Amino acid sequence: QVRIVESGGGLVQPGGSLRLSCVASGIDTTKYLMTWYRQRPGEERELVGGISGAGDRTNIQDSVKGRFSISKDDAKSTVYLQMNSLKPEDTAVYYCKAVYIFAGNEYWGQGTQVTVSQ
Repeated sequence: QVRIVESGGGLVQPGGSLRLSCVASGIDTTKYLMTWYRQRPGEERELVGGISGAGDRTNIQDSVKGRFSISKDDAKSTVYLQMNSLKPEDTAVYYCKAVYIFAGNEYWGQGTQVTVSQ
């Protein structure tokens, strides 16, 4: 059974950092595109970025490029979203999604809340 669990969210001051983790049990993360999304209050869910199955390619949206980065540890089935220089507009629920490279099956986590505020 596939289970996607995000953690690491919380309250942080502007300019601070957080590292979110996404543990993907029941899958081989080398065969999945692992992505991070966020949903800000009152807005649609949007893509933040992703990392290839081989881990050799990452894509980060322009809105967070230079501040956010994605990495993974396949041995731990874990994907990370490192967020630096956080801004109040980064406040959102952050979700992890696994997409099976060969068939497109998708699995979502339940999300973790990030709040950037004084």
